[in-house]
Amino acid sequence: MTSEAERRAPEGPHPGAVGVAAPGVREQKPAPRGPERRIGSVEVLAGLLILLVVFRDPFARALSAPRLQTWTTVFVSVMVQAVPFLVFGVLLSAVIAVFVPRSFWARALPRRPALAVPVASAAGVVLPGCECGAVPIAGSLIRRGVTPAAALAFLLAAPAINPIVLTATAVAFPDDPAMVLGRAVASLLVAMAMGWLWLRLGRADWIRLPRRPELADGSRGRAFWGAVRHDVTHAGGFLVIGAAAAATINVVVPERWLQTLADEPVLSVLALAALAVLLSLCSEADAFVAASLSQFSLTSRLVFLVVGPMVDLKLISMQAGVFGRRFALRFAPATFAVAVAVAAATGAVLL
Repeated sequence: MTSEAERRAPEGPHPGAVGVAAPGVREQKPAPRGPERRIGSVEVLAGLLILLVVFRDPFARALSAPRLQTWTTVFVSVMVQAVPFLVFGVLLSAVIAVFVPRSFWARALPRRPALAVPVASAAGVVLPGCECGAVPIAGSLIRRGVTPAAALAFLLAAPAINPIVLTATAVAFPDDPAMVLGRAVASLLVAMAMGWLWLRLGRADWIRLPRRPELADGSRGRAFWGAVRHDVTHAGGFLVIGAAAAATINVVVPERWLQTLADEPVLSVLALAALAVLLSLCSEADAFVAASLSQFSLTSRLVFLVVGPMVDLKLISMQAGVFGRRFALRFAPATFAVAVAVAAATGAVLL
C-alpha cells in the first residue's frame, strides 16, 4: 500500500533519473558550442614557418643545389616581370567593369551582327585586363542585348590585344618587335573568325546567361574591390603556377629533349599550344613565360601567346560555369583549332 504522501506526489520523472535535477539543485544548462575552428591560411603559414625553423639546415643545403638555384632564378624573374602588368591590368579592368555603363557597349556596336563582330573584336583594345575579367563582361554584354557573336568575339580579343598585354609582350621580346604585331593580328583574326562562325553555326540555347555577384553590389566602391579581389585571386594564382611550371620545364626536362622537339616545326607548334592550355596563364604574364622558352621558334611561341588567352583549363572551366557546359564543349575545341591554324600562318608570314 502507498502512503498519503506518495499518493499526493506529482507524477513525473524521478529526481534521480538521468538528466533530471534533484530538488534544490540548480540545473546547469550545457555550455553553448562555439563555431567549429577551421584551419585557415594563417595557420598554414604559421605551420610552414615552424617547419622552416626546425628543418632550416636541410632546407639550406637543398637551396644551395645548382638546379634549385636555377629554378628559383627563372621563377623569380618571371614573377618580377609579370606582377606589375598583372596588378595594373586587374585594377583597370575593375574600373571598366564597375564604372563604365554596360549599356555603352550595346549602343556602340552596329545593329547588324556581321558588322558588330569586327567592331567588338577591335573594341577589345579598351579593356586592359585578363581573360578572367573578359568572361563575365562578355556575359554582361549578352544580357544587355549584344548579339552573342559580337560578345564572344570581344571575349576572345580583349585579353590578347589590349595595351597592357601588348606592352608586356614588347617588354618580354625586346629584340623581336614583330611578336607584338603578330600577336595582335593573329588574335584579332581568330576573334573575328569565331564570331562569324558562331553566326553561322551557333545556337542561342547553348548559352546560359551569367551572374557575377560582386559586380552587382549597390556600392561602386565595394563592387570595385570585389572585382579586384576576384581577378587577383584567379589570375595571380595561375601566374604562380605558370611561373613554377616554366621554371620546372627549364630545369627538369633535359635540354636535348626540348631541342629535339623544338627542331620539329609541327611538333613544336602543337607542343606549345598544348602547353598554353595546361599552364592556364594570365594574358598579362604569359609573354614572359613564352620568352623563357627560348629553345622554340618564334612561330611556336606566337602560337603559345595566341592560344593561351583564348583556350586554357581555367577558361574552359569559367566558360562552362558562366555560359554552360554545352557551350564550352563546342566553343573551346573550335577556338583551339582556329587559333593554332591562324597563329601558325601569321608566324610564317610575319616572323
